[in-house]
Amino acid sequence: MIRAGWCAALVLLATQISFALELNSNDWPQWRGPNRDGMSLQKGLVDKWPEDGPPILWQTKGLGKGYASVAVAGGKIFTLGNRENEERLTCLDDKDGTELWSVVIGSGKHSNCTPTVDGDRVYGVGLDGDLVCISVNDGQLLWKKNFATDFGGKMMSGWGFSESPLVDGARLIVTPGAQDAVVAALNKLTGELIWKSPAPEDWGKKGKDGAAYSSVVVSNGAGIKQYVQLVGRGLISVAADDGRRLWTYNKIANGTANIPTPLVKGDYIFTSTGYGTGSALLKLVKSGSGVEAVEQYFLTAKEMENHHGGMILLGDQVYCGHGHNNGFPVCFDLMTGKDKWRPGRGPGTGSAAVSFADGHLYFRYQNGVMALIEATPEEYRLKGEFKIAASSGPSWPHPVIANGKLYLREQDALVVYDIAKK
Repeated sequence: MIRAGWCAALVLLATQISFALELNSNDWPQWRGPNRDGMSLQKGLVDKWPEDGPPILWQTKGLGKGYASVAVAGGKIFTLGNRENEERLTCLDDKDGTELWSVVIGSGKHSNCTPTVDGDRVYGVGLDGDLVCISVNDGQLLWKKNFATDFGGKMMSGWGFSESPLVDGARLIVTPGAQDAVVAALNKLTGELIWKSPAPEDWGKKGKDGAAYSSVVVSNGAGIKQYVQLVGRGLISVAADDGRRLWTYNKIANGTANIPTPLVKGDYIFTSTGYGTGSALLKLVKSGSGVEAVEQYFLTAKEMENHHGGMILLGDQVYCGHGHNNGFPVCFDLMTGKDKWRPGRGPGTGSAAVSFADGHLYFRYQNGVMALIEATPEEYRLKGEFKIAASSGPSWPHPVIANGKLYLREQDALVVYDIAKK
């Protein structure tokens, strides 16, 4: 019996290693890339675009309605969308966009969650809080939970659950938004509850109860591993080992939608929201057996606010789009909040979703214009722009850069561009 058990364990380990070898550092397996910071690890990309943009490798339709971006891992692409009144998690072949499988996960009218790929499993959250674990290989549903029915969870406002789950070791970290489970840790293989962290009664007056539209990030600030999340009442941090609350920051909350994923650097957390709110830098310091978040500065909405396009931290410089429903390009110093450059509107209009790869920022504007901007604090340097093919309505999904390609989801369509140097 023991020998048989060891053999089974070795087979499982070999399978996991084999799958891991199929992945590479150029993949984009989850929300905001390999490290949840909006940054691709890839090199060897073109540093200037032709007037009509980089060449299209392929494009496909049939992904459904939604603003979800894509995850790219192991030669496959994963995304969520509503097709024929069913919310689906769909897997495509990265070579040409051929659909490999598609699984119904709920009935949400559209999708906002970018799936999270971990080994031979992929995780996603539907608009109505359907949390699923699905086999990468064949689309088999392995387990399912619902934030509302299983946790009593809710959203702060009506655009539906939007987070992308975080895999951390053997755990899956999610944000049901419930009073007794604002954040929860589950066994990633079974979905069983490990711990849940209740919402504090002393949040503060700003914002609303419930989950928001951000996704969890990991910090080791002040020497304690913690999960930091932007929810309806602002930032909350809970200890990774048992979910106990460490600190909260209510000042950054608004009552409509708290969206951008926080930035983490050492003992510092940078956060921003739209709807006339602003931005703040916090320093995490040890306080007894816990952690205290000390505000270093606060920038008003006029000075700096990121609506929902995300922010990039490169060294000590923050790059992002500034303004509510605007994506004015800006670069400023993280530690001081002082501008390095701020050129005005830029080539596109509306909000801007921003990613980074190989020394450049990929700005995707709401009106379907893509811009390539050199990531340097010296000055604003535009390196190319083009109109996205198949652009249809608000162009909100974040750009994905993986394996020499630029992936741009446009509602039902996905357009893939060749951006590798020849």
